[in-house]
Amino acid sequence: MCLNQWAFCNISVIPGTQTWKKYYLHRFNIEHKMVSGRPSVDYSCKAMRGHQGEIHDMAYLSSNEHTFAVGKVKSVVCTASADGTVKAWDVQEGTQIWSSPKEETQVQVITLPQHNLVVTRDLTGTIKLRHGDTGKELGAFSAASTFCPMVAYTINNKPFLSVATSSSKIYTLAAPNLSQISCIQPFPNCGVDLSPCSPDGQWIVILPLDSNEAPKVLYTYYATNPEDDQLMFSSPLPINKCAFVTCWLPAEPARIALMHEIEQQYHITTFDIAMQKSKYKLNITAQQVATFQLPNKHIFTQYRTFAGFGKQTLIIAFDMELKLYSLNGTELNTFQDHKRMITSIWVDLFRVVTSSLDLSLRVYTWKNDNKTSSLISRYHLVGGSHRWSRGFTKVACDDVSIVGVVTGVNQTDILRAYCFDL
Repeated sequence: MCLNQWAFCNISVIPGTQTWKKYYLHRFNIEHKMVSGRPSVDYSCKAMRGHQGEIHDMAYLSSNEHTFAVGKVKSVVCTASADGTVKAWDVQEGTQIWSSPKEETQVQVITLPQHNLVVTRDLTGTIKLRHGDTGKELGAFSAASTFCPMVAYTINNKPFLSVATSSSKIYTLAAPNLSQISCIQPFPNCGVDLSPCSPDGQWIVILPLDSNEAPKVLYTYYATNPEDDQLMFSSPLPINKCAFVTCWLPAEPARIALMHEIEQQYHITTFDIAMQKSKYKLNITAQQVATFQLPNKHIFTQYRTFAGFGKQTLIIAFDMELKLYSLNGTELNTFQDHKRMITSIWVDLFRVVTSSLDLSLRVYTWKNDNKTSSLISRYHLVGGSHRWSRGFTKVACDDVSIVGVVTGVNQTDILRAYCFDL
């Protein structure tokens, strides 16, 4: 029954019939509570304070596979703040676990739960890797760029980091000491951004910041093994203008949707990335799957309001509206649950959670339909009073908790956690 309900659960940590039964009962109970969302009955709410500035980024450090069989859950999130610190928090207890020394403004945090590592970058381009339990610094690297987005991935159980810069360079670093493995320059005269890594861990789409250039695809294996002297990235993708936002379709190994602009209209084009072998060489190919034009509505591309689900479903926020589309542009669902702008979207196998400047989170669950993907709108999680707060700007969740970043009117942000009890 457990494997039928949750095919991904880790059977190596759930031995014995009685343990399987406890696992099933605990997990079924927690999912029922996350669907119903009754205040004080299904969940408890905690405010986590400690930062003295805006929280720029947040990520879960804890693995999503909690020990449901023995009834123990622990969620850990990490935050990067304008106050110059990185902090780790125990979500269930609502307490701080550790804090880094105060340094430059921290703008990005990435976690590698399987390796218990935390990676951060600050406003000057200094990247640091820390131990997840203690926050101890294990390695550092300077990208010498104020704009240097990072992407983390694992190859053969070894963690790596790719870092883009405003000078068009992409560095590949090895954990834990962040030693440089390679440095490439896919475009001659423009900075680059990076998509997240593909579900199969092989591909990163390089997004040029010059609208005259088209995106390229980076093959992570060759970026981490430059001595192989093979082609690291593809030819430019057939997109006329640079892409603003990307998302992977998680049920496919390497299917990516790119939002781009043509004559002041947003379009979404989807590609399947693959390696094609010929007699003498390997080529990275991008086969177009579908493309369509979005309705003429404003999309706030500075927020994380574009996500993928399954093989062919896209979730997009248009200001206060949440819409589901197929890859060819068929509108599947529309929701108008928020009263102000949606600022971020969290998507997993069970639910979608949106954050909004109306100071609420909205929880949706996937409808069990094999033909098409659709959502059921469930409930709001409120974040306090607009007297002290300007709204939620970020949201993330795991199997037992939901955490949002609440922006304060005095530029001091807090975390608000909603913990669902077994």
